[in-house]
Amino acid sequence: FQYLKRFDQGCNLDMFWYEALSVEGSPAECLQLFLLHCGIVDPSWAELRNFTWFLNIQLRDCEASVFCNPDFVQDTLKGF
Repeated sequence: FQYLKRFDQGCNLDMFWYEALSVEGSPAECLQLFLLHCGIVDPSWAELRNFTWFLNIQLRDCEASVFCNPDFVQDTLKGF
């Protein structure tokens, strides 16, 4: 949710890191963003769960990768 919210606001995500245990927005806002970005017109709860699970894994792996660390790559992969 934190990434999607900032993405919709046009923020630069290159320097953003997930803030564990922090609460942002309401449950309704969270659901609305998931529905907007999941890519399915009328998703089931299982499809929403799979979307959030997959997105979470991809973002966690991205944050853990040295190749996505802005301190390591500096400006060579801007916007990647």
